[in-house]
Amino acid sequence: MQIQHPTAALIARTATAQDEVTGDGTTSTVLLCGELLKQAHRYTSEGLHPRVIADGFDIARDATLKFLDEFKVDYAPKTTTTTDGDDTTNDIDNDETESSSGNKVLQDRELLTCLASTSLKTKLEHDLADQIATAVVDAIQCIAPANYTTNTPVDLNMVEIMTMQRKLGSDSRFVNGLVLDHGGRHPDMPTVLTNCHIMTCNVTFEYEKTEVQSGFFYSNADEREKLVESERKWLDERCRAVVDFKRSVCKEGESFVMINQKGIDPLSLDIFAKEGILCLRRAKRRNMERLTLACGGSPIHSVEDLDATMLGFAGKVSEVTLGDDKFTFVEECQHPKSCTLLLQGPNSHTIDQIKDAVRDGLRAVKNAIEDQAVVPGAGAFELAAAMNLRNVVAKATKGRAKLGVEAYAEALLVIPKTLAENSGFDVQDCILNLTDAREDSDCTLAVGLDCTSGDPMIPADEGVWDNVRVKRQCLHLSTVLASQLLLVDEVMRAGKQMGRVPEGADDM
Repeated sequence: MQIQHPTAALIARTATAQDEVTGDGTTSTVLLCGELLKQAHRYTSEGLHPRVIADGFDIARDATLKFLDEFKVDYAPKTTTTTDGDDTTNDIDNDETESSSGNKVLQDRELLTCLASTSLKTKLEHDLADQIATAVVDAIQCIAPANYTTNTPVDLNMVEIMTMQRKLGSDSRFVNGLVLDHGGRHPDMPTVLTNCHIMTCNVTFEYEKTEVQSGFFYSNADEREKLVESERKWLDERCRAVVDFKRSVCKEGESFVMINQKGIDPLSLDIFAKEGILCLRRAKRRNMERLTLACGGSPIHSVEDLDATMLGFAGKVSEVTLGDDKFTFVEECQHPKSCTLLLQGPNSHTIDQIKDAVRDGLRAVKNAIEDQAVVPGAGAFELAAAMNLRNVVAKATKGRAKLGVEAYAEALLVIPKTLAENSGFDVQDCILNLTDAREDSDCTLAVGLDCTSGDPMIPADEGVWDNVRVKRQCLHLSTVLASQLLLVDEVMRAGKQMGRVPEGADDM
């Protein structure tokens, strides 16, 4: 998107930075930044200097970030303090405790599903968002290590996102394995196999060109036939080694699948097809790396290295033809460390929309596992932070900076106000009802907005959660940008004065 206005371009870059760091919260960042500038304009139009407003913003931001650490629901291991005389020591739980804490969030499927659903429902239709949220949680729990600690981040590259333009968006699903975007190259090869031994290899089964500049010379047809026969014999021996290996490892009811990164010529494919082996040739390197993680085993680089321990296993391998394209499903893996999210839709627009939402959902669940904490959503944090700024921080702040704190508190309410406006309710009534509900609980309950009724509700009871790092990053970026835009006149004035000779300097 090409944006010509310089201020709008800065805000767009801030939203892009928010998306790159956290994967969510771009709309909140734009809204908060715009509202901060709007509130600041109310005071600057009355003659208050922007520097005073910016100082108040900085005080309010630091207080809000501190309040966020108190407001969040923490799953992290606690730090215990023991005092012996004058010596004070902090006993922090060891890696085993960190691992159990990480597993606590990772194994709480309901919490992770609520997190993914909260993120996805702002981008997708309600029922589809619930279905995709379940698939996203399945994918994260599949790739996250069993002994997870905060020192080992979740690698989202292990989740393959495969798209197919067919059926409906509601047919998208989680695949406990991989979906390869190519299939078998022989008409007689089987299309559905069960209890499959998976052989991932990087071995050539076709005529190869020499690595150095060379050539074969012959004087008659018999010599040429001997050259062709000797090379064919070399390939046949390789094929025979694979066939014998398949017969030795496959028991009754089991099948064999070979996925090769290099080529396989038609005669070799015919040999494998007669033996009932499904062969895929010229597989992509990224698929080869994920196959060993999903199915187990290890890559084979020579037919002399064939061993049963180097094979992976999949409960089902099937081939699907869609127009001129073939897809191979490798499913029902036993201990997968890589998986696939299969996204389907009737057109490219639907697929792109689901794809963007899935990426945000994956990041939301990943952030919660790495933060080991969540924060109530539905505008609950912004409302509580605004009341804290008014009732506590503003009273403790002296001088004109108090006006900046009050402006920041009013700007934070833009999130619940936007939720109320988008839901079709009266903005002022909703904010007053939320404020009264929080005050009635002596500011102990996290109160958010129910977008279906417009009444106050408890986000924890409804399963509406947000990420801590998304809130933290949003507060940082929007405040910094708003302060820079407020002080841009000072920067430009200072730039014009740089290099100017002070008056009277020539007389000295």
